[in-house]
Amino acid sequence: MIAIIDYGAGNTASVINVLKDLKADFVLSGDKEIISSADKIILPGVGEASSAMDRLKELDLLDAIRKLSKPFLGICLGMQLLCRKTEEGNADCLNIIPVDVKKFNLQKTKVPHMGWNQIELVTNNFLFNGIDDKSYFYFAHSYYVAENEFTTSVCKYGINFSSSIRYENFYGVQFHPEKSAEQGIQIIKNFLSL
Repeated sequence: MIAIIDYGAGNTASVINVLKDLKADFVLSGDKEIISSADKIILPGVGEASSAMDRLKELDLLDAIRKLSKPFLGICLGMQLLCRKTEEGNADCLNIIPVDVKKFNLQKTKVPHMGWNQIELVTNNFLFNGIDDKSYFYFAHSYYVAENEFTTSVCKYGINFSSSIRYENFYGVQFHPEKSAEQGIQIIKNFLSL
């Protein structure tokens, strides 16, 4: 069973629709026992980081998420929350991946970065099996994770930033696979088959 973490950070409907189409067994829950016992966990997210972290604290999910050993996928804000800190609301995040989230330079780029953009694969990553290098994915974000040792793909938007990251069982994608046509569906299929 897949647990989609329900913490009020939007965009669960699109993820649910894809999982239904794929006939996956899933539950939407904010209950730490259900999340901890799931085979795979998805943390979707559209919203503001500091309030999202506050909600995860209220649900008593911080330690439960940090202790997970099953495959975990953070999408967009969900990826950023895996990091150490974010400039959005100057919030501490889950600190599973020791990198920080920065705001795009408003003088150099239009914010938010919204729409289709190309990614470049930088490491072999099971999540991208069957996906061509330089494929396009759908982005919608104003904050980014700089390229770092955990980066598995990059996207160029004024600068190169991490379009995906991975640390052990924790995978993160800055783009929205659930809104990225066939290549996005392939990412979710790959995650489900981990």
